[in-house]
Amino acid sequence: MASFDATSGPGVALRGDAVIPRRAPDDAALVTRARDGSAEAWRALFERHWDTAYRAAYLIVHDAAAAEDVAQEAFLSALAALDRFDRRRPFAPWLHRIAVNRAIDHVRSAARRRESPGDGSSEAAARPVVEQDGTLLAAIAALGPEQRAVVVMRYVLDWTPGEIARALKLPRGTVNSRLRRALDRLGEVLKEDLR
Repeated sequence: MASFDATSGPGVALRGDAVIPRRAPDDAALVTRARDGSAEAWRALFERHWDTAYRAAYLIVHDAAAAEDVAQEAFLSALAALDRFDRRRPFAPWLHRIAVNRAIDHVRSAARRRESPGDGSSEAAARPVVEQDGTLLAAIAALGPEQRAVVVMRYVLDWTPGEIARALKLPRGTVNSRLRRALDRLGEVLKEDLR
């Protein structure tokens, strides 16, 4: 049988009798194409990384609509800064750092709005609300934004403390301290909720 090269659909290459799945382009190739103006490449990056960016934002802001806004803002910021992105570095951590920083900014901004003079709700707003069912998400909501961020980056995004320190431009000891305090606080909240 004669050998031939043809394509059958977007994800499969045919060679003779063999069907060889095409590998999806890696992030570096997609970033290069997106920098050159390819909307298709940017769409592929968006689809590949949306869930993680949204999940990280949600775990910090604890509001689905706000998390969606934060994640979208992170992608728009990444797109605007794509020409400054160092292609020798991985794309995902860079995008996640943007999303986490945006989420922290959102929480801080919301807290400032709640604490405005004459509002009368600053004391109630400053107290963490823990749901009756004692879920981990509710316990995470009880943390401050900086502690939430390091917990999400460490245990959701699976970053090392060193990577978190570099991403947030903090000393590694500060990251370790925030993680320790966050885990201690989570333990306290979950114990209280189990009583």
